[in-house]
Amino acid sequence: MPVAILGLTIGYLLGSIPTAYIVSRVSKGIDIRTVGSGNMGGANVMREIGVLEGVLVGLFDIAKGAGAILVAQALSVSELWIFGAGFAALAGHNFPVFAGFRGGRGSATVIGMFLVLAPKAAFITLAVVAIPFFATRKFAGAIIIGFALLPLFIWLLEGSLSLVRYALAIDVFMLIRNSPDIRQVLTKGIVKDMIHDRQRKKTR
Repeated sequence: MPVAILGLTIGYLLGSIPTAYIVSRVSKGIDIRTVGSGNMGGANVMREIGVLEGVLVGLFDIAKGAGAILVAQALSVSELWIFGAGFAALAGHNFPVFAGFRGGRGSATVIGMFLVLAPKAAFITLAVVAIPFFATRKFAGAIIIGFALLPLFIWLLEGSLSLVRYALAIDVFMLIRNSPDIRQVLTKGIVKDMIHDRQRKKTR
């Protein structure tokens, strides 16, 4: 039990490292939480600070999730505690002790977790997220699609029911955390449809 708790603690502390805040401060002297979407993640840094900085933040946030899982595995704890260490890293990213418990959403951290737990499924999910994001710069929509498909990819490529259940639990957490962005995407879509319908009626 003490070793398992150590894994959870390390996972949370890794997740709590405020990469986006540090990179934005060092690069431009900006508190990333006060600009753009206010989200302390790679996508907001990419839009508001720079592409290179955003990629750097994303890679480090991926490393946080992967690191938490690898540390737990090195401690030789059970699968349940390994899953717990990954979730602790995700919780740390969302509610970082080093940044007043005001963090990001954790998409990159989740990718890092599953790059270790289910590498094939994670790589495909990463591609699903990356392609529409770099094409449109609309991160919320890409994330919704990618993480909705993650449990399916795990089932098809990894065949682990416990991992599928874990991915579904993570999806529920991510759905709750990203609900403002999801509502915004849906609202914009409805508004665009209404405008399009009005314009089409006027042209008749």
